[in-house]
Amino acid sequence: MNILVTGAAGFIGFYTAKALREAGHTVVGLDNLNTYYDLRLKEARLRESGLPAAPPYGETVSATGCAGQPSYAFVRLDMTDAAALNRLFEREKFDAVCHLAAQAGVRYSIEQPQAYIESNLIGFFNVLEACRRFSVTHLVYASSSSVYGLNDKFPYSESDTVDHPVSLYAATKKSDELMSHVYSHLHGLCTTGLRFFTVYGPWGRPDMAPMKFLKAILSGEPIKIYNHGELYRDFTYITDIVTGIVKVLESPAPAANQPRYRIYNIGRGESVRLTDFIATLETVCGRQAVKEYVGMQPGDVYRTDADTTALQRDFNYRPQVSLAEGLAKLYAWYKDFSL
Repeated sequence: MNILVTGAAGFIGFYTAKALREAGHTVVGLDNLNTYYDLRLKEARLRESGLPAAPPYGETVSATGCAGQPSYAFVRLDMTDAAALNRLFEREKFDAVCHLAAQAGVRYSIEQPQAYIESNLIGFFNVLEACRRFSVTHLVYASSSSVYGLNDKFPYSESDTVDHPVSLYAATKKSDELMSHVYSHLHGLCTTGLRFFTVYGPWGRPDMAPMKFLKAILSGEPIKIYNHGELYRDFTYITDIVTGIVKVLESPAPAANQPRYRIYNIGRGESVRLTDFIATLETVCGRQAVKEYVGMQPGDVYRTDADTTALQRDFNYRPQVSLAEGLAKLYAWYKDFSL
């Protein structure tokens, strides 16, 4: 297949584009290379993929050093640029789209809400329209466990009500799911939303707890432990997430008489207390964290816990990497990596 991966310089997009090429697909990566976090990390991911670190806006470049793999092209493009996006779709004639680009971060959505409206609503709408106009067979897109908001039933199930988000980020992700439903219903576009649960691993986002905590422990700086450690997260290693994404993309789209709109949780299915996560990280590093216990953050949730029964049933999804193994892999990468 010829597959577009948006957010290809991001954490999950970087791994997904690589896995799809290794599986024999032709891939076009897209990213606007914004500066939400250190741009040097995004550029390093591009170089790791055999691409120029900072291609000019709108110019398509090809990867080098990918002998034996299908072609990988990359274009620096913003999803809010509808005209340029449509030209790309018209030229490439994509079979499927893996839409991972978004403005991420729960707390940043409190500080910079406009960025979420532009990227997660307008940008997502432009992708939906391009998929409709140019007859894309399947759109797989990133949703988030954040949509469960104030839901206090655990583990989270796709059938649970998600009407009470506690951050604008969560609200935009739920809005994406609703817009997808409309396009599936009205236009027959096959859409599959994947609700990610706390993804971590090498090349990960520096604004997320695993990378922040690891950096602080190794530098001897204090880490803030919110809600005094009474938080629980379903930490999911990156390769388990990407394996699931590829399984969904490679599966045949539902027949015309079957539901064209689907939502799945994708996580490890194991909720870990934050203090236990930190203890595991300390063991992996061989160092103790300097801990600063503080209250709950605005926009945060007490617990995330994925029921992945549906993804297991429909796509044989089986996470393989334990927390201890995943953190060991993260540490091994981090101690040798520098920007």
